Amino acid sequence: MNNITIGRDGVTLVNILACEPANQANLSSLLQANIDQVISTLDGWISTSLLTAADGAKVFIVSQWRDGDAVKAMQADARMQAYFPKIAALARFDSILTTVAHLRAA
Repeated sequence: MNNITIGRDGVTLVNILACEPANQANLSSLLQANIDQVISTLDGWISTSLLTAADGAKVFIVSQWRDGDAVKAMQADARMQAYFPKIAALARFDSILTTVAHLRAA
């Protein structure tokens, strides 16, 4: 399991994807392939967790990056630009750039 960590300069990108329950499995497979083949190869990437809602209507992506510039570079990457329409065909999505304000773990 990936651990969400607090870093002085790190940022966390949270993507919320709303989909039809019938599309959740296909969407998750598409996202996982992109994480494994593209995201994980990019400079500044730290970790990504892919979460699926029990009702099938949402998928959440929580990615940690070195800094905001690494996120911008990822979003501008040609492979990502080609990938975004595939996501849009299956879901509506919103991205939020955050910092971890508090973390407690067992």
